[in-house]
Amino acid sequence: MSAGASERSGRPRDEDGRAGSAATERTRDAVSAPTERTRDTASAAAAGQPVAVAEAPVAEPLVVEGVTVRFGALAALSDVSLRAEPGSIHAVIGPNGAGKSTLFNVISGVYRATSGRALLGETVLTGQRPHRVTALGVGRAFQNLAGSPYESVLDNIMVGRHHLMRTGFLGAGLRLPWARREERLHRARAREIAEFLDLGARLHVPVGILPYGDRKRVEVARALATEPRVLLLDEPVAGMNAVETARMTETIRDIRASLGITVLLVEHDMTMVMSLADRITVLDFGRVVADGTPAEVSRDPAVIRAYLGTGEEEQVAVGAAAVEVAAVEVAEAGVAEASAAEGDTAEGGPGAPGADADGAWTKAGSRTDHQDEGAVAASKGKERP
Repeated sequence: MSAGASERSGRPRDEDGRAGSAATERTRDAVSAPTERTRDTASAAAAGQPVAVAEAPVAEPLVVEGVTVRFGALAALSDVSLRAEPGSIHAVIGPNGAGKSTLFNVISGVYRATSGRALLGETVLTGQRPHRVTALGVGRAFQNLAGSPYESVLDNIMVGRHHLMRTGFLGAGLRLPWARREERLHRARAREIAEFLDLGARLHVPVGILPYGDRKRVEVARALATEPRVLLLDEPVAGMNAVETARMTETIRDIRASLGITVLLVEHDMTMVMSLADRITVLDFGRVVADGTPAEVSRDPAVIRAYLGTGEEEQVAVGAAAVEVAAVEVAEAGVAEASAAEGDTAEGGPGAPGADADGAWTKAGSRTDHQDEGAVAASKGKERP
């Protein structure tokens, strides 16, 4: 059978374009090992133990070297470097607008770096298209929910398996035997991942009607379905309550402990980050201001400055507070003065309409207190005889 006929029939083809058993064998190898473990998934999940959903990936670090990203005259990232060790949880933190999501977009192939590069082991990621970066072993869960709310949990997870499937469009549409067999194997793998993330009971539920915490877990499951060596988690607990945050924190720990996957995490929940991360990189205005263990970063003056403000920022804040206090004091003094004036009026004393502090009458009929006689004379007018 020719290569063209093979493509029209939807049969998988090998790298040379020839239809045959080689591509089918690779597909079988890619999913058969996980499927063999499916038998143990339900019992392990029922026992409350983490279920290993993939073999330990090849231990390679994720390295970012001098990455700069410019949008016209704006530098979103300036010479950013970091190293996430294999099997570690590495957090990237910083104030809003620090460049965290831009860094994720460079690593995952959404943005092109102006200069610098990102590598997974010896493989250069920068310059690759997003689907190629995924195929090289980088999975990403987005901050905003990216799945289809109308499709089931299982179908959303299956989206992550797409780049691993060899069946062509026609073969899948005609439900040819090898296409059905491949889909069955990948669906078994997707169920296994769902069990790992405590979503097994919701496989056929539309994602849109799930609680928010479960929808975020579906997002992580879809990223895991790509079989990544590095998992990028962009604010995985954003918008979650305390219970959901605790569950997601444990899930991330299980992903690292059971799978050996390197996790690069962006998060604003500092309690979670400090308890979870092995190492932290801090960005501020697109630059790395600190890098170290949670204990080292929490004491770093640059980090404190980025989050709390010192120096000129602190002086401005103190000055603004002083102005506010002064304004309140002036207002309170005005209220007290008005109250005193009302009291004097009732008694016909110096505060009565038309009399100043010494009993002298003015055209304005208000107290002068002699604070500035020249200004008073100009604004109040001549005294009455």
